[in-house]
Amino acid sequence: MVGTILSLSANGRIIAGLLVNLFSSICIVFINKWIYVHYGFPNMTLTLVHFVVTWLGLYICQKMDIFSPKSLPIKRIVWLALSFCGFVAFTNLSLQNNSIGTYQLAKAMTTPVIILIQTTYYKKTFSTKIKLTLVPITLGVILNSYYDVRFNLLGTVFATLGVLVTSLYQVWVGAKQHELQVNSMQLLYYQAPLSSGFLLCVIPVFEPLTGDGGIFGPWSLPALVTVLFSGVVAFLVNLSIYWIIGNTSAVTYNMFGHFKFCITLVGGYVLFHDPMSLNQALGIFCTLAGILSYTHFKLAEQEEGKSRLAQRP
Repeated sequence: MVGTILSLSANGRIIAGLLVNLFSSICIVFINKWIYVHYGFPNMTLTLVHFVVTWLGLYICQKMDIFSPKSLPIKRIVWLALSFCGFVAFTNLSLQNNSIGTYQLAKAMTTPVIILIQTTYYKKTFSTKIKLTLVPITLGVILNSYYDVRFNLLGTVFATLGVLVTSLYQVWVGAKQHELQVNSMQLLYYQAPLSSGFLLCVIPVFEPLTGDGGIFGPWSLPALVTVLFSGVVAFLVNLSIYWIIGNTSAVTYNMFGHFKFCITLVGGYVLFHDPMSLNQALGIFCTLAGILSYTHFKLAEQEEGKSRLAQRP
């Protein structure tokens, strides 16, 4: 009886964690888009708010013994912190200048670029099946972007930069976690304030300080509340990702990610009335098929590798 109650309690916590991640991951896209469309809040400043709130949230977490911080030499994570600034700022600019559909599908290009980086610079090899899944992913993104009536050059530039910097960041995060022997929360605990400092130095150069659209402009109370809420949701996204992977598995997180991908796309067309042609829908299905195939083959290879290790004497 006690075992059953504990099992139900554990399942309840997992479901709660998945729901927090689902709502926070989807909400952060829609809230940020709402802030850009209805308030015109400056992009880098919004990114800075996310970093500061994330660090404060992590500070509270470590005080509650949710994780233990590990002392890290700042000079060894400088480039990682810079890439963290770039990937969040450029993906937000992509969201600001593209439809949600194009923004979401552009993010799917992160997988092919990561594979390209790891193959070229880290001499990592991938199976033919994995490489072939990149064809429908890339083709789907091109189809969607080409037939998007809101397609624009500036949005494409930001989406491309976002993909490149995000790919570098993800590769470096994995490398740094292994090199420094830390988990994602311990790394983010140092990254967030360092990235905030970098942004504070460049924000006055790229964004006005006063007047309409300025950092200290005449913002309404609803705008400021929405921006702060966006920061809290960004922190919940980071925290829930770590919690899900730590308490379930990478398989659960990956499969759950596909569900969020579809809901975000549908939500963009419903909430912001983004037009969608038949060719765009074809591109979306093509990309989703590629992502599902990639995940299936990748996880199958990982399980096969574990089985081989287990069979070794």
